Amino acid sequence: MTADARAAHAASAPRAPATPGPRLLLALLLWLLACGAALATPTTSVPRIGVATMQPGTIFFERFGHDAIVVVDPATGAATSYNFGFFDPGEPDFISNFVFGQMRYRLQALPFADDLGYYREVGRGVSIQWLNLGDAEATRLAAALAENAKPENARYGYDYFTDNCATRVRDAIDTALGGSLKSQIEGRSHGTTYRSESVRLASPAPWMWLGFDIGLGPAADRPLSVWQESFVPMRLADALREVDGSNGQPLVLAEEQILPHRIAPEPAEAPRPWWPWALAGLAIAVAAMLAARRVPRIVAGVALPFWTLCIGLGALMLFIWFFTAHRFGWANHNLLLFNPLCLLLLPGGWRIVRGRTAGPWFGRWLGVVAACTVVALFLLWLPTLPQRNAHWIALLLPVHVGLWLALGRSRLRP
Repeated sequence: MTADARAAHAASAPRAPATPGPRLLLALLLWLLACGAALATPTTSVPRIGVATMQPGTIFFERFGHDAIVVVDPATGAATSYNFGFFDPGEPDFISNFVFGQMRYRLQALPFADDLGYYREVGRGVSIQWLNLGDAEATRLAAALAENAKPENARYGYDYFTDNCATRVRDAIDTALGGSLKSQIEGRSHGTTYRSESVRLASPAPWMWLGFDIGLGPAADRPLSVWQESFVPMRLADALREVDGSNGQPLVLAEEQILPHRIAPEPAEAPRPWWPWALAGLAIAVAAMLAARRVPRIVAGVALPFWTLCIGLGALMLFIWFFTAHRFGWANHNLLLFNPLCLLLLPGGWRIVRGRTAGPWFGRWLGVVAACTVVALFLLWLPTLPQRNAHWIALLLPVHVGLWLALGRSRLRP
């Protein structure tokens, strides 16, 4: 049979019911699978939100650690770090703003991988807490951060304790949660203070913790709630572990270590008993009184640098109080210990060093300076405006009283 005959035969023969071919069946199967996948995992535009916590570094402005909010784009998987810790030391007024407590920081949005580069280089550990936010909360937070990161909105007035990189992260999350973060942690407290946290974290650098401990006033000694304590990034990470999201489930969905910490760990809390300071103060006072009987000129010569130090620190505390916005240094009780009135002792002390009579007012001013340290002790016992400076009182009260007894009495004048 020719091909044409076969075609004519097929055309004249009765037709059987049509059946779908293999290709049609395969296409139908793939379409059904795609529909099922779409129903099982619907397309989403909800970003993934995380809080990255960077461990403390070795440079003085890195001692408190750092953090940022990470937003992962659901469409591309790109992770953006919203970092509130950027400042420009090259600004013309940077130094004056730093001195007067008017620092300006800004929010910077950058790829998370780029943000991690520095911490990887210097060995600072980085972990991330993925948050269990509702769709609306995550979307609202991502949009608010993007708006905040625009150049016209990015800058803010920085405060070391109440408005820094960690409190900005905390506040952004709290706003997204409708205030529930603050409501859950503001009634709790670990008994920490701005002073205790500052001294603890600055402890690897003696000059730094001494500066905080001497320069902070009574406002830094009020017990902090967990909400206030979250000015420290590591404390904020701890707080996030303790709270629930709006769905009643833990706010932290998962934690991930991004970079290992390869340098010294965060300093632990350590008590500072006052009695070793008292023993040192008493030893100095007794040594001054005994030495003044034979060599008052040497005692005066040693006292002159000490009084000069008191003048310098006292003048700095007065400057902070009256001329800057560093309000946690205002009304500092340590002014009674590092007393700028020591300026009045320098002429008499210098005359004793030169083998001359100190003068009639020298002993009286020594007594006034010593009496101020007793006032500091009295203020320590008052329930109002307490300042945790018992160790400085224990050290310097005996020293000032000892110098008064050693050099202030007329019979010891050359």
